This record gives sequence, C-alpha cells and structure tokens, in this order.
Amino acid sequence: MAERNPATMSYLKRRMDHMSMSSSPMFRTFDSKLARAYWYIIAGILGFILLLRAVDYYQTWSRLRICRTRKSTKYPTRVNSLPMQVYATATAILRESSYPQLHISNKWFSWLSPPPLGRSLVLLCYWAVIVYMMTYKAIVDDPNYYERLGFRNAWISVTQVPLVYLLATKSSIIGHIIGSSHERLSWLHRWVSRTLLLTATIHGGFFMAEWVRADFVALELDMMPMVKYGMGAWFVLVWTFLSSLSPLRRLAYELFVLQHIAAAGVFLWLLWVHVPTYAQYNVWFAVAAISSDWILRGLLMIWKNLRLQTKKACNGTQRIGHEIEVEAISNDLTIVTIKDVHLTWVPGQHLYLWLPYLGPLESHPFTIASPYTTKAECHCNEIQLAIRAHSGFSKRIHNYAKKTQGASNNSLTGFIAGPYGAPPRWEAFETMVLISASTGASYTLPILESLLASPSTICTQRIFFLLVVRDRPHCQYYENRLSRALAKAEARGIDLDVEIAITGGASSLAESKSDKSATIEETRVSEKQQSSDDEIEEINEKKDGSYIRVRSDSTTDSILSKPSSSSQPAKENNSKCCCSCSEDAGPCCCAGPSAVPIKEIVYSYTRPNIADFIRRPVEITGGETSVAVCGGKSLVATVRNSVVKLSDERAVHKGTGAQGIHLHVEEYCF
Repeated sequence: MAERNPATMSYLKRRMDHMSMSSSPMFRTFDSKLARAYWYIIAGILGFILLLRAVDYYQTWSRLRICRTRKSTKYPTRVNSLPMQVYATATAILRESSYPQLHISNKWFSWLSPPPLGRSLVLLCYWAVIVYMMTYKAIVDDPNYYERLGFRNAWISVTQVPLVYLLATKSSIIGHIIGSSHERLSWLHRWVSRTLLLTATIHGGFFMAEWVRADFVALELDMMPMVKYGMGAWFVLVWTFLSSLSPLRRLAYELFVLQHIAAAGVFLWLLWVHVPTYAQYNVWFAVAAISSDWILRGLLMIWKNLRLQTKKACNGTQRIGHEIEVEAISNDLTIVTIKDVHLTWVPGQHLYLWLPYLGPLESHPFTIASPYTTKAECHCNEIQLAIRAHSGFSKRIHNYAKKTQGASNNSLTGFIAGPYGAPPRWEAFETMVLISASTGASYTLPILESLLASPSTICTQRIFFLLVVRDRPHCQYYENRLSRALAKAEARGIDLDVEIAITGGASSLAESKSDKSATIEETRVSEKQQSSDDEIEEINEKKDGSYIRVRSDSTTDSILSKPSSSSQPAKENNSKCCCSCSEDAGPCCCAGPSAVPIKEIVYSYTRPNIADFIRRPVEITGGETSVAVCGGKSLVATVRNSVVKLSDERAVHKGTGAQGIHLHVEEYCF
C-alpha cells in the first residue's frame, strides 16, 4: 500500500474521530442554533408585516366609514391625525425607495433587467443574513477550517429548503399571513432557490477542496455513499436554475412546468438520503408544505367542479366540470366563456383553467375579465377570459375557436381552480388611475366596473382609464363595456376619463373600416344623416388625425364595438334577462344604462405619455391616488418610474400637503 502524505493521515485521524456528521456534536450544536435563528428571523418579519396589515386595515376601514357617515367631508382619504401622518410619511418613503426599476429595452437582453429597487433591497437584506450565518465564528485558521465551513454551509443550505417550497405553493401560508397571493411571491421563490444553490456549492466546494488536498476523493466516495447523493442533489439544483432562466422557460413553458415539478420531487429524495437524521426534519417540513398544498387545492378543485344537483334555471348545468365556449374575435384574441360558475371573486383575481381536450396535463392562469355579478343580478354566473394567442396552450385554444367558429356545438368541458389573488380595496382611494396594455384590460376594466356598480358609498371620486393596444381589433372586446361605464359614471356622479391609445398608427383606423362594428368615420357620417340628435359626434379631430373623440350612447353601443352575444337579447326585450334567470332575480345584468353620457372615449393614434397621464389626476386630487397597471415589463417599468418621480417631486407626505400615491402592479409574462 502506498504511503500517504501527512495531510491525508491528518484527515483520516479526524475522520475516525467523527466518522459521520451525526457521530459528534463538534459543529452541530452551534450550527443548529443558527438554523433556528434563521426561522426566528422569518417569524419576526412575518409578525411585523401582520402588524402593518392591521394598521392598513384600520386605515381603510376608517376611510370608508368617513365616506359613508360623513358625506360632507371633502377629502375623506386625507390623513389628519398625527400617528397616521407618521405612518403615511414612512409609507411614502418606503414606496419611493421600492418602486423604481431599471428596464433593459433590448428584446434579446430584457430578461436580464434587475428586479425593482424594493425587491433588490429585500434580497440584499436576505443575503446579508445568509452571509453572516455562513461566516460567523467559522473563519478560523486551524486544522478544522475546511470542515467547519463545509458543515456550516450544509446547515445554512438545508435550512433554506422549506422556505423554497413554502414560497412555491399556491395556497401559500406565507401569502395568507402577509396578504399576498402566490404569483407575487414567485420572484422570491426563484431568488431564494438561487441562494440555496450558492450555499450548497460552497458547502460542497470546501469539502472537495479538503479531499483534494488530502488526496482522498476516491476513498471518501467509497466510505461515504451519501456524498454521491449530495452531488446528485446539487446537479438537480443546477439544472433547475438553468431551466428556470427566462429564455429557456419561454421555449416550452408547459414542458418546463412538468420537469420542474419532477425535479423538485427528485431533489427532496436525494436530499433526504444525503443529510443525517437529525437534519431530515427540514426535508419533511418541505414535504408537508408541498403535499398539504396539493391536497388542499385538489379538494377545492373537486368542490368547485363537481355538482350533485343541477339548476333548471341555468339550462342544464353540467355535474362534472364546466361548459366552456370559445370565440376568436380577432386574428390573435380569444374569448373563453365559462358557464355557470358558482363562486365568489373580486376584480383583479385570476383562476387556473384546465381543458383536457386541448391540454391533458396543462393548467394555466388567466385573469378574470368579467366583473362579479351581485345577488340582485343574474345568478347563473359566467366568467369570461380574454386570452392572447402566443404559443402552446393559448395558440391551441385560438386555433380551436377559429376551426369551430359558427358550429352548432363548439363547447368544451373544462375545470377551474381558484380564484387566486389578493388585490387591495380599490374603493378606499379618492382617485384611481388604471393603465393597461392589450389584454391587460382584463385586469383593469373589472376594477372600473366594480367601482361603478358598488352598492355602497365609496371614496372614489374620479377614475382615469388608459388602454394601450397595437391594433384596433385588440380593443373591440372592451369598447362596448367602456361605453356603458361612461354612462354609469355619469349617473353615479363619478368623473371618468377613458382613453384608448392605438400605437399602430392612423393606418389602424383605415384597416378597421372593413368591419362595420369598428368603423368610426363611416358610422359617424351615416348617423349624422339619419339622426338629428347626433348620437355619435366627432368632437375634436387634430389636423394630423392623432386624436378622435367619440360620444357613446347606450342605444348605439354596437356602433363602437361588436356586442357580445349576451347583450343582444337585452336590447330586444329589457324585461327579460340575458341568461335564464328566474323572474324574481331582480334587474338584469345585461341591461345597459339609460342615461346618455356626456363624456366620450378618446382615441389617440400615438404612443401615450405615461408620466403626463398620471400627473394630471394626481395634481387635482386632494386625497390619496392609486395607480394600477397591468402590462408587459416595459410599460410596468415606465409606470413605476413615473410614479416615483412624481411622488418625489411633490414631496408626498413630507409637509407639502401632497397626499400619497399608491401603486399596484400586475405583470404578465412567462
């Protein structure tokens, strides 16, 4: 047998003293204390956020109470008391430091854009804690240097595993505590996973360095089979990191989801074999988190998709699943209607749709595009989803809709899960600024409609709505509802401004003339000839044709956009509801307002100036303003930076009298 070098003999002696990690508490006692401290810190942060939620709840309750009991108060959302002024100032500072975002506009490298400043600060704090725990009392130049750091990073790595899986659950316990939904925590799930990969790499790196120095790699692998499983777990982490990068994720998103779930299961098994028994509680913690989430979601899915009794008024409700109707209303937009949905939701929430015929193993999230109908309206609720065709599942839905267009029976059987999402109380803000791009209006339009249809007094006094689309057909689905919203706002006394910016240029208007339902110019001329009332009138047209104002009327909604099939029967006979409601169902949900709105939808054929659009409502507001945006990364970053700049310029809640600017972001991306 070859004579071993002194480093090898020294390592063998130490190895014999503690053959396995569990044989000696040499490093375990102190490292396990740090692991417990990690969860104490997380518990403390969650408790603090829960306290802030309580203060926010009180503030919202107080505002709505003032609105409903002291209707003479001019600015019910203005901060008056000293404690709430201190809280408002701290909130304003936090908002200004968290909203900014740097966006890389190049389409090939936009995925490298860093997170918003607020998220970056959260990550820096998290990394500071992790680095402190990795190195505290561990960097000592002695014979145990490599092993000490190796074991320390092993503890730090395995301790993070439960958090990774908790953040991945859809019925997130953390989300319920902090008042957030799972999709708004996915960014933190990814970054904690990447941090786990880093600490695991350091853990294995220090041990490997010691084995190489002692020329002990092969013998170590023979003596300690658990090392091989640890290496396997590390390779799974590396693969998960690479496959989760945005460019690879977008190539085949459905495949990514399936392999991601499989990799998560394989990783837990490899980790369970690798770690000693006294650290396996972290693995079981992660298993409990993910399994309880799957069980809960499975039970809720059965509850919402299985009906033991059917209602005659709903035209033969399916017992299993829901009847799904699809309609292609443009070359890349599909409207999916889910029949007879007996669940409650609030505007801004989304659900998961599973269509076994088009995707046996796929379930995808979509924003609910229709507002919830109240008890006084049709009780056979329908949910509509506006889906833009990209690739994969959305493309298959669009192709099926085009293929079966006009067929007598083109319905599908589908299953839903949800709703998910935790939007704020929109009615507690004096001014609402709603900005969306393309199908992002599925998020902002229900918010607008819910405010106008609220049965109780709300704080909202004015609403500014902006929809940015590339071509005219992309907005036709929403135009009819926006026209009725103008009439409702007029009747309710809420100041509503609606602008649709068509960035494809004035040529979009000329192209739309082939569709009578989208023709503004031809309809305007013919209506002037047929009616002396000028139901649709061009108010102002610039010489360059960049702006056109259109006056809408509930009796001429079909002129502005193609009406949905559910609205036609209501116009024929307003005494009968559009869906099969009972006679005592109350007012029909399809009956439009009878008042003629004074304001008009403004069509612009240039790219809107987002900063100017936000500035005007903020400057005329005496209370708090909320800005809600739903769109791509570029639009979201522009809105974020515009809000921060305006808030800093006005010195919000810093002695100038300027009130707060709240921002809520919904970003659609894969």
